[in-house]
Amino acid sequence: MANEQITFDKLPQAVGYLTEQMEQIRQMVAALQPQASSDKHRLIEIEEACKITRKAKPTIYTLARKGLIPAYKKGKKLYFYEDELLQWIESGRKQMQAMSLQEQAAEIVHGAKRKPKGGYNF
Repeated sequence: MANEQITFDKLPQAVGYLTEQMEQIRQMVAALQPQASSDKHRLIEIEEACKITRKAKPTIYTLARKGLIPAYKKGKKLYFYEDELLQWIESGRKQMQAMSLQEQAAEIVHGAKRKPKGGYNF
């Protein structure tokens, strides 16, 4: 059908042929696509976490100790899930620990700047 001349009478068959070919192409493309992120939910160690995040080992250890990066500790070893690290990178979020009202107030006071002495009229 690919090299035949299409006439008005053969138009329904040609459309059917093209539809079949498109479905086959769609299936081939879907087979070439990367699999869902479920295969990315695999446990990795610190060396691979360094490669994924492009950070040095001491930095990763510090972030894990402060609870800023999703990490799991078993014994003396740190473990990570690849998909959680990628999500952490994409979101740019920091997992902060909850602060009490006194700690929040202290942060505000510490960050406050003093008023300039006279002369400024804004």
